[in-house]
Amino acid sequence: MGELSSLAAHLSDSVPIVLSGLLLDLPEGMRKTILDFGADVESNGFCLLRGVPVGELPKTPGTHEAHILDGHPTNGTLMLVADLLGSLTGYQDEKAGALFHDVHPVHGEETRIENSGSVAFDFHTENVHHPLRPDYLGLLCLRQDHEQIAATRVSSVRDALPLLTEEEVAELRKPQFHSLYPTSFARNIPGPRPSAGPHPVIFGPADRPFMRFNSHNTQADDPRAQDALRALSSALERVCRDLVLAPGDLVVLDNHVVVHGRTAFTPRYDGQDRWLRRFYSLRSAPLWAQRMMRHPRVLPAMTEIRGVV
Repeated sequence: MGELSSLAAHLSDSVPIVLSGLLLDLPEGMRKTILDFGADVESNGFCLLRGVPVGELPKTPGTHEAHILDGHPTNGTLMLVADLLGSLTGYQDEKAGALFHDVHPVHGEETRIENSGSVAFDFHTENVHHPLRPDYLGLLCLRQDHEQIAATRVSSVRDALPLLTEEEVAELRKPQFHSLYPTSFARNIPGPRPSAGPHPVIFGPADRPFMRFNSHNTQADDPRAQDALRALSSALERVCRDLVLAPGDLVVLDNHVVVHGRTAFTPRYDGQDRWLRRFYSLRSAPLWAQRMMRHPRVLPAMTEIRGVV
């Protein structure tokens, strides 16, 4: 991975709008793995890259510190992977548009169902409420939890649907579901969290289906639809794969094929807690969205685009 380290270091101080030919400089094996995964040919919805350089690290933060890894070599690595799949993308409503997210426990937020918590985080499509959800997301492990038991849980709709009845799948394909905004998008919204929808939970061809689902936030009024959601959750649990990521492991997820979650762990807030870095990649943002961006690569706030798509 020496080639990757050199290339990542070259990119770590800034975020170019276009990487162009630099993508060709990625190590050939890594580039082929990512491109094959992005082509969705016989894919199970995720790929795992091992041995990614993580460089020198400070102590794991115990509070929200958005810029603690500014200029870090992992910025360049994640940017290259994201742009090989699509385009590195942030959301104005989430972490003020940050392009790289530090996922670690935050003192006092242990029970929050988001990346600052340490309780179990059940299956979810990333940014389930958003009309321009990430096509891909990546999670790079910088540091494991103390007990080395915390797992990233990954479950594919293509493995789960054969376990459901035709009637349950038919219910899940109806546009009758609503999804609350994740708490990470609603920190500054007064009152109840807004919701998006109605939308289907399952869509796309029968032989290559896609999913839009958050076990914490996706709901329906019809009892049959609620029963179908419970059946889906049970099926996803049965086909789940638990990935205990070690430092240097990068898992990349197809956000339309797999849902993901996290097992519980116990933080110590001693500077050595679990720490992942996350990126989002979008294959193509609509031209109107690009023209509304206030910052390169950062999608506009939901208040500006809600109802447009």
